[in-house]
Amino acid sequence: SNQTSRKPDSVCFSHWRNFRDRFFVTVLILFMLFVICGGVWAVYPVVFSISTFCGIFHCILTGVLAVFTITSYCLASFKSAGAPADMRWGSYPMVGKNDLENYTFCTYCSKPKPPRAHHCRSCKMCVLDMDHHCPFIGNCVGASNHRAFVFFLISVVISCSYAAGMTIYSSYHIWPPLDFENLASTHRSMGYIKMLIEIIGTLASSAFFLSARGLVTVYIAFASLSVNAGIGVLLFQQLSYIYEGNTYLNRLSSLNVMHGERGLQNLIRFFGCPYSVSRVLSGYSNTGKLQDNSSSKLL
Repeated sequence: SNQTSRKPDSVCFSHWRNFRDRFFVTVLILFMLFVICGGVWAVYPVVFSISTFCGIFHCILTGVLAVFTITSYCLASFKSAGAPADMRWGSYPMVGKNDLENYTFCTYCSKPKPPRAHHCRSCKMCVLDMDHHCPFIGNCVGASNHRAFVFFLISVVISCSYAAGMTIYSSYHIWPPLDFENLASTHRSMGYIKMLIEIIGTLASSAFFLSARGLVTVYIAFASLSVNAGIGVLLFQQLSYIYEGNTYLNRLSSLNVMHGERGLQNLIRFFGCPYSVSRVLSGYSNTGKLQDNSSSKLL
């Protein structure tokens, strides 16, 4: 068989990938720190004005969400994505009989490549159950850190939803008074579009009188909503692939579209649910399948 190794990528191309990953990781870390610190600085006067207990409660909740988000990010970013066993091609004493069944040859690593493994040119290694290479964590998403990556997405969705709610509530209390007198007197003579333009114009003109704390609050509100929308779509996609027993790269391959069996048991196995919970959910999933099969037979 032809097992010639491919030439490695150029030095400039490798440096560009490393620079891109480090840039995105740095920007994301700074953004998370800005949202956490800036949000606390901008929102805490409004929260503590309600009551001391409310302020302390939200400070603790913010700390828990921040620790969970940063911890899951570090695990996804700095933990190995899942490298296969280091076996050189032709080292027969290290390999037992049929141990390399269904393996292929990686022309980049010059090593046997397990099934469902892919070579990442950015990480310069093969990754088990590789889903994709994410520049925002500077790492591949594979067998070892896939769960941490999904937990990071979940924590981002929860944290951004909380940040958006708190900043919108605070913006309502710190926004300068709005002058809707002209709008109230002429709302019968103008259409809905003109009325909407008038409202937007009034809000924009009053925004010039916002303090620095108010501007930070409004920015975090819009940023949280935007990030929440994008990460929410990515989280839904990830959970859909896990439910199908597949990964993003395997889904792209026509040979592996139906590689895994669809079902709730894939999510249970992925998240490592306790035995009691797994048994209940598996029973529920099997009951649904039996009902589907019986209904199809009746039809």
